[in-house]
Amino acid sequence: MWRMWLLFDPRRALVALFTFLFALALVIHFILLSTNRFNWLEPRAPAARTGELISPAVPTLVAETRIG
Repeated sequence: MWRMWLLFDPRRALVALFTFLFALALVIHFILLSTNRFNWLEPRAPAARTGELISPAVPTLVAETRIG
């Protein structure tokens, strides 16, 4: 394994690795932000109001109003 570092400069290799990992993390976060489910910056409306399907494992509170 040590012979591999004779071919590559360790500083350049580690800078390239960290740059790649940082770019990959940015891409993954922007992909998540573009979805409705995982966008944590703009919370979506409650599912009961928008008509989306609700998972049975997630309890929801529905406020009932009486007219009259």
